[in-house]
Amino acid sequence: MSRPLTGCGTALVTPFTHSGELDVQALRRLVEWQIAEGVHFLVPCGSTGEAATLTVAEQRRVVEITAEVVNGRMPVVAGAGSNDTARAIELSHEMRAAGATHLLHVSPAYNKPPQRGISAHFRAIADVAELPIVIYNVPGRTASNVEAHTTLELAEHPRIVAIKEASGNLAQVTEILRHRPAGFTVLSGDDALTLAIMAAGGDGVVSVVSNATPHLMARLVDLCASGNFAEARQLAMRLTPWFEAAFIDSNPIPVKAALAMLGRIENSLRLPLVPLSEPHEAAVRSALVAAGAIPT
Repeated sequence: MSRPLTGCGTALVTPFTHSGELDVQALRRLVEWQIAEGVHFLVPCGSTGEAATLTVAEQRRVVEITAEVVNGRMPVVAGAGSNDTARAIELSHEMRAAGATHLLHVSPAYNKPPQRGISAHFRAIADVAELPIVIYNVPGRTASNVEAHTTLELAEHPRIVAIKEASGNLAQVTEILRHRPAGFTVLSGDDALTLAIMAAGGDGVVSVVSNATPHLMARLVDLCASGNFAEARQLAMRLTPWFEAAFIDSNPIPVKAALAMLGRIENSLRLPLVPLSEPHEAAVRSALVAAGAIPT
């Protein structure tokens, strides 16, 4: 039986060289650092990992490297999403072969299916996938919301074990928390809502900002999980400037700039994404200083 997905999971960036190739050594170092800093699981090849611009071979390689470095120490939740259900199934098989322990499947983008279409999409994948599935609800990217009743229906499927909820709708998240079946995990998909969702009974976060501040985000989640919300609030307030700066431009533009400032990767993205503009660099650097990630 797979480990439950709780705690802080990092939505890993995919490091590229300045020539646009996968930076294998930077990826290895990033994964090892995340583990050493105390995160609880890793999520390669999601939105933050620029999966939309990876070939299938590259996506498989990223997951292979992540799983190899992890070496069983924590779950590896591989992005395998597509708005083509058949392709999502193919990607699921590829990610399993690459060493993933779980699959992250985003609600279909662009097609804008009705709720019954969203449900049919996830069920078709879950019926044939051989790994536990995490639903990823992010209406800001997909233009369609996985409503609470749809999530709760899908949660009854034995292979659908969690949701990454990035709707920003606390009422919707609370509805899922109120009625979820035993063993179904609810993870915040918004860094800034981690405290609120965990206070309501959520189980953790799939975090963008933890790419650059893994120890602090893991600590925030650990404090919430232990019920120490007074200290968790203080830490969340310290991190708030970074929560805001990390989304000052399209994700993962700011977080890749932050990692470059920390000397961990080259600040390279694939078109149509472009590096952070100079006027925003000061905000990111200032937020990292406030968080204590870099010196004053």
